[in-house]
Amino acid sequence: MSAWRPGPRNAITDIPGIRVGHYTDRRAATGCTVILCPGAHAAAVDARGGAPGTRETDVLGLANLVRTCHAVLFAGGSAFGLAAADGVMRWCAEHDIGVPTAKRKVPIVSAAVIYDLALGDPHAFPGPQEGYLAAVRARRGAVAEGSVGAGTGATVAKLLGPDRALKGGLGTASLAAPGGLMVGALAVVNAVGSICDPSTGECRAGPRGDEPGEILSIPAALERRTAAMDALQPAAAASATAAPGDLENTTLLCVATNARLEPHELQRLAVHAHDGFARCVVPAHTRGDGDIAFALSSGDLPARPDDLLLLGALTAAAVEAAVLRAVDLARGTKAVPSAAEWRAAAGR
Repeated sequence: MSAWRPGPRNAITDIPGIRVGHYTDRRAATGCTVILCPGAHAAAVDARGGAPGTRETDVLGLANLVRTCHAVLFAGGSAFGLAAADGVMRWCAEHDIGVPTAKRKVPIVSAAVIYDLALGDPHAFPGPQEGYLAAVRARRGAVAEGSVGAGTGATVAKLLGPDRALKGGLGTASLAAPGGLMVGALAVVNAVGSICDPSTGECRAGPRGDEPGEILSIPAALERRTAAMDALQPAAAASATAAPGDLENTTLLCVATNARLEPHELQRLAVHAHDGFARCVVPAHTRGDGDIAFALSSGDLPARPDDLLLLGALTAAAVEAAVLRAVDLARGTKAVPSAAEWRAAAGR
């Protein structure tokens, strides 16, 4: 592991051809993030959560014709936010980006959303104009992180409901191996689960306890949750399909590599992205999370068959770093503090 180093920006934009742009509405606590990849050789997707909100993901299937995209959009606003992809399509069309057809190029914009309607204005969501602005702002340079773009209204650690949650956000990271292979990752973390550092076992963000600065362990939080559900009237408990907040989550992942991979090879990197995610978020892939990972091949570095093992390990590690940065760099609101702010409340 010591031989791996972050890229120059420690961001997904370290991968050739990748640009990132945000639209952020702090007042309404929502936004969107565009990952432009017009020169990508291939793209893949792997959805593991039980409640995904997506657009143009079937086109990336291995049995289908196109198997690539020109942009990936992450947005708040739940399913309403998928409309922001229309604006990204318009920007791509204006720049002659898309799949060639007999009459015109057709941009492929794959998209996925998080549920952030509970934090800010429940009637606000990014639409076509906001998606267009995010595409206009997309750059190769440093990527703003924390409570920005699609991570603006994200929250985490909701096992005991929103009243004990902490702020989530958006993070990015990259890792390079000595031979030049590199993977970059971008994560929008809006998970019901707690966020843990797999290298130390530390719980970086869990449900808030009763005292300032106290973070409950996962077993303690699940015990309280079970007790709360048992305390409901039997009829109500039996008819409940989910506890409060269970259906208002999702972590969105995008990884990119400078290796030139075939779609079936890239599909495996999307799987490895979930490995890194599941090491950080506990529990992951629940019925109420729409957890999904996109993978992009956007470079010309040749990869041998054996390099896929290295790329998979780099992918998982880059996702871990991006998830932790999303939570560490988040900014709290009046209703939901960040993990750093909550710890500071106890003088720690």
